[in-house]
Amino acid sequence: MERDELECFLLLAGELHFGRTAERMRLSRARVSQLVQRLERRVGAPLFIRTSRRVALTSLGRQLRADLEPHHRAIEDALARAAATARGIDSVLHVGFDNPLTGEIVMRTTEALRVSHPGLAVEVCEVPLGDPYGQLRKGEFDVQLTELPVREEDLGGGAVLLAEDRVLALPASHALAARPSVTLEDLAEVSLLTIAGEVPAYWLDHHVPASTPGGRPIGRGPGVTNMQEALTLVAAGKGALLAPAHTATYFARPRITYVPLTDAAPSGYGLVWRRGHDTGAVAAFARTVREISAADQYI
Repeated sequence: MERDELECFLLLAGELHFGRTAERMRLSRARVSQLVQRLERRVGAPLFIRTSRRVALTSLGRQLRADLEPHHRAIEDALARAAATARGIDSVLHVGFDNPLTGEIVMRTTEALRVSHPGLAVEVCEVPLGDPYGQLRKGEFDVQLTELPVREEDLGGGAVLLAEDRVLALPASHALAARPSVTLEDLAEVSLLTIAGEVPAYWLDHHVPASTPGGRPIGRGPGVTNMQEALTLVAAGKGALLAPAHTATYFARPRITYVPLTDAAPSGYGLVWRRGHDTGAVAAFARTVREISAADQYI
Protein backbone atom coordinates (compact mmCIF):
# COMPACT_ATOMS: atom_id res chain seq x y z
CA MET A 1 0.00 0.00 0.00
CA GLU A 2 1.27 3.46 -0.92
CA ARG A 3 1.29 6.06 1.84
CA ASP A 4 -1.03 8.40 -0.09
CA GLU A 5 -3.55 5.55 -0.43
CA LEU A 6 -3.34 4.85 3.29
CA GLU A 7 -3.80 8.49 4.32
CA CYS A 8 -6.60 9.03 1.80
CA PHE A 9 -8.46 5.94 3.00
CA LEU A 10 -8.20 6.86 6.68
CA LEU A 11 -9.16 10.49 6.10
CA LEU A 12 -12.16 9.55 3.97
CA ALA A 13 -13.17 6.90 6.52
CA GLY A 14 -13.29 9.65 9.12
CA GLU A 15 -14.81 12.46 7.05
CA LEU A 16 -17.13 10.33 4.85
CA HIS A 17 -17.02 13.26 2.43
CA PHE A 18 -14.90 13.42 -0.72
CA GLY A 19 -14.78 17.22 -0.78
CA ARG A 20 -13.52 17.63 2.78
CA THR A 21 -11.02 14.82 2.30
CA ALA A 22 -9.71 16.51 -0.85
CA GLU A 23 -9.35 19.83 1.02
CA ARG A 24 -7.44 18.23 3.89
CA MET A 25 -5.09 16.41 1.52
CA ARG A 26 -4.82 19.45 -0.79
CA LEU A 27 -5.81 17.30 -3.73
CA SER A 28 -8.62 17.40 -6.26
CA ARG A 29 -11.74 15.33 -5.63
CA ALA A 30 -10.89 13.38 -8.78
CA ARG A 31 -7.49 12.47 -7.33
CA VAL A 32 -9.10 11.31 -4.07
CA SER A 33 -11.46 9.09 -6.07
CA GLN A 34 -8.50 7.66 -8.01
CA LEU A 35 -6.63 6.82 -4.81
CA VAL A 36 -9.68 5.11 -3.30
CA GLN A 37 -10.34 3.13 -6.47
CA ARG A 38 -6.68 2.10 -6.67
CA LEU A 39 -6.81 0.82 -3.11
CA GLU A 40 -10.09 -1.01 -3.74
CA ARG A 41 -8.51 -2.73 -6.74
CA ARG A 42 -5.55 -3.68 -4.57
CA VAL A 43 -7.88 -5.14 -1.89
CA GLY A 44 -10.25 -6.69 -4.40
CA ALA A 45 -13.55 -5.38 -3.05
CA PRO A 46 -15.35 -2.06 -2.39
CA LEU A 47 -14.37 -0.23 0.79
CA PHE A 48 -17.01 2.53 0.53
CA ILE A 49 -20.66 2.75 -0.42
CA ARG A 50 -21.15 5.86 -2.58
CA THR A 51 -24.54 7.37 -3.37
CA SER A 52 -25.57 10.87 -4.46
CA ARG A 53 -26.42 11.68 -0.84
CA ARG A 54 -23.84 9.97 1.33
CA VAL A 55 -20.61 8.04 1.65
CA ALA A 56 -20.36 5.11 4.06
CA LEU A 57 -17.87 2.37 4.85
CA THR A 58 -18.60 -1.19 3.84
CA SER A 59 -18.10 -3.88 6.46
CA LEU A 60 -14.74 -4.65 4.82
CA GLY A 61 -13.88 -0.95 4.95
CA ARG A 62 -14.67 -0.81 8.67
CA GLN A 63 -12.47 -3.84 9.28
CA LEU A 64 -9.58 -2.36 7.29
CA ARG A 65 -9.86 0.94 9.12
CA ALA A 66 -9.77 -0.79 12.51
CA ASP A 67 -6.72 -2.81 11.47
CA LEU A 68 -4.80 0.10 9.94
CA GLU A 69 -5.38 2.96 12.40
CA PRO A 70 -3.13 1.72 15.26
CA HIS A 71 -0.25 1.14 12.86
CA HIS A 72 -0.75 4.50 11.17
CA ARG A 73 -0.70 6.28 14.54
CA ALA A 74 2.49 4.41 15.46
CA ILE A 75 4.15 5.51 12.22
CA GLU A 76 3.05 9.11 12.74
CA ASP A 77 4.28 9.08 16.34
CA ALA A 78 7.64 7.64 15.27
CA LEU A 79 8.04 10.33 12.61
CA ALA A 80 7.00 13.02 15.08
CA ARG A 81 9.56 11.84 17.63
CA ALA A 82 12.29 11.84 14.99
CA ALA A 83 11.31 15.30 13.78
CA ALA A 84 11.13 16.55 17.36
CA THR A 85 14.66 15.41 18.00
CA ALA A 86 15.81 17.10 14.80
CA ARG A 87 14.07 20.37 15.80
CA GLY A 88 15.31 20.28 19.35
CA ILE A 89 11.82 19.76 20.77
CA ASP A 90 13.28 18.41 24.01
CA SER A 91 12.60 21.43 26.19
CA VAL A 92 10.17 22.87 28.73
CA LEU A 93 6.75 23.99 27.49
CA HIS A 94 4.74 26.37 29.68
CA VAL A 95 0.99 25.92 29.19
CA GLY A 96 -1.88 28.02 30.53
CA PHE A 97 -5.49 26.95 31.08
CA ASP A 98 -8.66 28.94 31.80
CA ASN A 99 -10.81 26.78 34.04
CA PRO A 100 -11.24 23.24 35.41
CA LEU A 101 -12.40 21.80 32.08
CA THR A 102 -9.48 23.18 30.08
CA GLY A 103 -7.17 22.25 32.95
CA GLU A 104 -8.35 18.64 32.73
CA ILE A 105 -7.68 18.56 28.98
CA VAL A 106 -4.24 20.14 29.44
CA MET A 107 -3.28 17.58 32.09
CA ARG A 108 -4.43 14.67 29.93
CA THR A 109 -2.42 16.09 27.06
CA THR A 110 0.62 16.38 29.32
CA GLU A 111 0.29 12.71 30.30
CA ALA A 112 0.06 11.67 26.65
CA LEU A 113 3.14 13.73 25.77
CA ARG A 114 5.16 11.95 28.44
CA VAL A 115 4.79 8.84 26.31
CA SER A 116 5.07 10.30 22.81
CA HIS A 117 7.68 12.99 23.62
CA PRO A 118 9.50 11.93 26.81
CA GLY A 119 12.08 14.70 26.38
CA LEU A 120 9.43 17.43 26.49
CA ALA A 121 8.62 18.69 29.99
CA VAL A 122 5.28 20.49 30.39
CA GLU A 123 4.55 22.95 33.19
CA VAL A 124 0.97 24.18 33.61
CA CYS A 125 -0.60 27.16 35.35
CA GLU A 126 -4.04 28.80 35.47
CA VAL A 127 -4.64 31.92 33.38
CA PRO A 128 -5.82 34.89 35.51
CA LEU A 129 -9.45 35.78 34.84
CA GLY A 130 -8.69 39.50 34.79
CA ASP A 131 -5.68 39.24 32.45
CA PRO A 132 -6.45 36.59 29.82
CA TYR A 133 -3.45 37.24 27.53
CA GLY A 134 -0.91 39.13 29.64
CA GLN A 135 1.23 36.17 30.71
CA LEU A 136 1.17 34.73 27.19
CA ARG A 137 2.44 38.02 25.76
CA LYS A 138 5.19 38.21 28.37
CA GLY A 139 6.41 34.74 27.43
CA GLU A 140 5.42 33.22 30.77
CA PHE A 141 3.18 30.85 28.76
CA ASP A 142 4.16 29.34 25.42
CA VAL A 143 0.59 28.32 24.63
CA GLN A 144 -2.74 28.30 26.43
CA LEU A 145 -6.05 26.50 26.06
CA THR A 146 -8.47 29.36 26.40
CA GLU A 147 -12.08 30.38 25.90
CA LEU A 148 -12.86 31.93 22.53
CA PRO A 149 -13.24 34.33 20.81
CA VAL A 150 -9.66 35.61 20.58
CA ARG A 151 -9.16 38.55 18.20
CA GLU A 152 -5.67 39.72 19.11
CA GLU A 153 -3.43 40.65 16.17
CA ASP A 154 -0.28 39.37 17.88
CA LEU A 155 -1.76 36.00 18.85
CA GLY A 156 -2.32 32.99 16.60
CA GLY A 157 -4.40 29.84 16.82
CA GLY A 158 -8.01 30.07 17.89
CA ALA A 159 -9.68 27.10 16.11
CA VAL A 160 -12.45 25.55 18.22
CA LEU A 161 -11.30 22.26 19.78
CA LEU A 162 -14.12 21.73 22.25
CA ALA A 163 -17.35 23.46 23.18
CA GLU A 164 -20.03 23.38 25.87
CA ASP A 165 -23.31 25.10 26.69
CA ARG A 166 -23.56 28.08 29.03
CA VAL A 167 -25.45 28.56 32.28
CA LEU A 168 -26.47 31.46 34.48
CA ALA A 169 -25.20 31.24 38.06
CA LEU A 170 -27.80 32.81 40.35
CA PRO A 171 -28.39 33.23 44.07
CA ALA A 172 -30.65 30.32 45.03
CA SER A 173 -33.22 32.83 46.33
CA HIS A 174 -33.54 34.71 43.01
CA ALA A 175 -36.86 34.35 41.14
CA LEU A 176 -35.13 33.08 38.00
CA ALA A 177 -33.47 30.27 39.99
CA ALA A 178 -36.79 28.41 40.12
CA ARG A 179 -37.03 28.18 36.33
CA PRO A 180 -35.84 25.11 34.37
CA SER A 181 -34.06 27.42 31.92
CA VAL A 182 -33.60 31.08 31.01
CA THR A 183 -32.95 33.06 27.83
CA LEU A 184 -30.69 35.97 26.98
CA GLU A 185 -33.69 38.29 27.32
CA ASP A 186 -34.04 37.20 30.95
CA LEU A 187 -30.64 38.76 31.70
CA ALA A 188 -32.41 42.11 31.90
CA GLU A 189 -33.69 40.90 35.29
CA VAL A 190 -30.23 40.44 36.84
CA SER A 191 -27.02 42.36 37.44
CA LEU A 192 -24.08 40.50 35.92
CA LEU A 193 -20.81 40.50 37.77
CA THR A 194 -18.18 42.15 35.59
CA ILE A 195 -14.50 41.26 35.12
CA ALA A 196 -11.97 43.68 36.59
CA GLY A 197 -8.62 43.85 34.81
CA GLU A 198 -6.91 44.08 31.43
CA VAL A 199 -9.63 42.58 29.26
CA PRO A 200 -10.47 43.48 25.63
CA ALA A 201 -13.90 45.03 24.99
CA TYR A 202 -15.08 42.13 22.76
CA TRP A 203 -13.97 39.62 25.42
CA LEU A 204 -15.86 41.50 28.13
CA ASP A 205 -18.97 41.71 25.95
CA HIS A 206 -18.87 37.92 25.52
CA HIS A 207 -18.76 37.33 29.27
CA VAL A 208 -20.77 40.35 30.45
CA PRO A 209 -23.06 41.66 27.68
CA ALA A 210 -24.42 45.17 28.22
CA SER A 211 -27.83 44.48 26.69
CA THR A 212 -30.14 41.67 25.66
CA PRO A 213 -30.73 40.74 21.99
CA GLY A 214 -33.90 42.84 22.20
CA GLY A 215 -31.97 45.90 23.36
CA ARG A 216 -32.93 45.84 27.06
CA PRO A 217 -30.09 46.96 29.34
CA ILE A 218 -28.43 44.40 31.60
CA GLY A 219 -27.31 45.64 35.00
CA ARG A 220 -23.65 45.53 36.04
CA GLY A 221 -22.63 44.11 39.39
CA PRO A 222 -19.28 44.36 41.21
CA GLY A 223 -16.03 43.58 39.40
CA VAL A 224 -14.23 40.31 40.16
CA THR A 225 -10.75 38.99 39.42
CA ASN A 226 -11.21 35.22 39.92
CA MET A 227 -13.91 32.55 39.97
CA GLN A 228 -13.93 31.98 43.73
CA GLU A 229 -14.55 35.67 44.32
CA ALA A 230 -17.32 35.68 41.72
CA LEU A 231 -19.12 32.70 43.24
CA THR A 232 -18.85 34.16 46.72
CA LEU A 233 -20.61 37.31 45.50
CA VAL A 234 -23.28 35.31 43.66
CA ALA A 235 -24.00 33.30 46.81
CA ALA A 236 -24.26 36.56 48.76
CA GLY A 237 -26.87 37.90 46.32
CA LYS A 238 -24.60 40.58 44.86
CA GLY A 239 -25.13 39.58 41.23
CA ALA A 240 -25.31 36.79 38.66
CA LEU A 241 -22.63 35.23 36.48
CA LEU A 242 -22.59 33.88 32.93
CA ALA A 243 -20.52 30.72 33.02
CA PRO A 244 -19.69 27.57 31.03
CA ALA A 245 -21.87 24.57 31.89
CA HIS A 246 -19.05 22.65 33.61
CA THR A 247 -19.05 25.31 36.36
CA ALA A 248 -22.14 23.68 37.87
CA THR A 249 -20.20 20.44 38.34
CA TYR A 250 -16.89 21.81 39.54
CA PHE A 251 -18.27 24.64 41.68
CA ALA A 252 -21.50 23.29 43.20
CA ARG A 253 -22.59 25.39 46.19
CA PRO A 254 -25.77 25.19 48.29
CA ARG A 255 -26.60 28.93 47.89
CA ILE A 256 -26.05 29.01 44.12
CA THR A 257 -28.34 27.66 41.40
CA TYR A 258 -27.08 27.08 37.87
CA VAL A 259 -29.82 27.54 35.26
CA PRO A 260 -29.26 26.49 31.61
CA LEU A 261 -29.19 29.35 29.12
CA THR A 262 -31.12 28.02 26.13
CA ASP A 263 -30.33 30.52 23.36
CA ALA A 264 -26.72 31.51 24.11
CA ALA A 265 -23.92 30.51 21.76
CA PRO A 266 -21.80 27.71 23.30
CA SER A 267 -18.51 28.45 25.00
CA GLY A 268 -15.78 27.34 22.62
CA TYR A 269 -12.15 26.68 23.54
CA GLY A 270 -9.01 26.71 21.44
CA LEU A 271 -5.25 26.98 21.65
CA VAL A 272 -3.59 30.39 21.42
CA TRP A 273 0.10 31.30 21.15
CA ARG A 274 2.24 34.29 20.19
CA ARG A 275 2.54 34.71 16.44
CA GLY A 276 5.98 33.63 15.29
CA HIS A 277 6.43 31.37 18.33
CA ASP A 278 4.63 28.27 17.05
CA THR A 279 7.59 26.03 17.84
CA GLY A 280 7.88 22.27 17.43
CA ALA A 281 6.92 21.85 21.08
CA VAL A 282 3.79 23.98 20.60
CA ALA A 283 2.91 21.98 17.47
CA ALA A 284 3.30 18.69 19.35
CA PHE A 285 1.08 19.96 22.16
CA ALA A 286 -1.55 21.23 19.70
CA ARG A 287 -1.62 17.94 17.80
CA THR A 288 -2.08 15.95 21.01
CA VAL A 289 -4.84 18.27 22.31
CA ARG A 290 -6.72 17.83 19.04
CA GLU A 291 -6.45 14.04 19.28
CA ILE A 292 -7.71 13.98 22.87
CA SER A 293 -10.57 16.39 22.19
CA ALA A 294 -11.69 14.43 19.13
CA ALA A 295 -11.42 11.06 20.86
CA ASP A 296 -13.59 12.21 23.75
CA GLN A 297 -16.05 13.98 21.44
CA TYR A 298 -16.14 17.13 23.53
CA ILE A 299 -17.54 19.13 20.62
